[in-house]
Amino acid sequence: MELPKLFLTIFFLQAIFISHTLIQAAPSNSDLFREYIGAEFNNVKFSDVPINPNVEFHFILSFAIDYDASGSSPTNGKFNIFWDSNNLSPSQVSSIKGKRSNVKVAVSLGGDSVGGGYAYFTPSSVDSWVSNAVSSLTSIIKEYNLDGIDIDYEHFKGDPNTFAECIGRLIKTLKNNGAISFASIAPFDDDQVQSHYLALWKSYGDLIDYVNFQFYAYDKGTSVTQFLDYFDTQSSNYNGGKVLASFISDGSGGLSPENGFFTACSKLKSQKKLNGIFIWSADDSKANGFRYEKQSQSLLAIPH
Repeated sequence: MELPKLFLTIFFLQAIFISHTLIQAAPSNSDLFREYIGAEFNNVKFSDVPINPNVEFHFILSFAIDYDASGSSPTNGKFNIFWDSNNLSPSQVSSIKGKRSNVKVAVSLGGDSVGGGYAYFTPSSVDSWVSNAVSSLTSIIKEYNLDGIDIDYEHFKGDPNTFAECIGRLIKTLKNNGAISFASIAPFDDDQVQSHYLALWKSYGDLIDYVNFQFYAYDKGTSVTQFLDYFDTQSSNYNGGKVLASFISDGSGGLSPENGFFTACSKLKSQKKLNGIFIWSADDSKANGFRYEKQSQSLLAIPH
């Protein structure tokens, strides 16, 4: 007589587990807005950018790079500041965070170029790079009162596994030390780039909070349908990750606001797949009065 009870108990526990898994996996929208700032030295300030009080807002300082101050030689994980630190200083970080409780500030690592050439990920060894990176970035994070890091290396002199170990261990150590509360990656659709970031995702994806996928690296003139296809493809590549929708504010690539970016985002929102929006960059948006920043945040702030 005990056997059916046992089966019933197992069945009941399985049912609870399955329903819990479904609840956990259910897609949902986010009110997260992120914007890169400071790479182009055109005097843009945090206070220039409109901030909707009803979104979670992340500024991402661009960039800290492990090159010497002249930008000519790699330094094996010893990071220096290459953003417009005159206008985006520690006191200005404190000021904007003090005035706006919904604002966090992160720093992006790497970027496309430095000192007139490409910024390469060039570790001497995993252990030495991680040690130097943890030390130098902890110093910058403390000085600037930062909340997170973003990984935006785009050129590599290390193989995918080395990249995965260096970046994965860096994120893990900074999180374990309480130096940061979130981390993101910023890949785009290029074979070499994807091979490195997907290796990182496979080994350390559970430590990565957001995927700032550079959808603007696709061809200029991307259609709404193409964008939605690209979004599904990259959501599958970074399975389980919060892939954000994105555009470039100078209109040089991808799906632009004029051509239907917000139509695509509304569609994602209706499917409960809009994990947030990010823009490259505040420096370029300054010229158009940040009109698309306002529009992005308005869309995100609509209750979901």
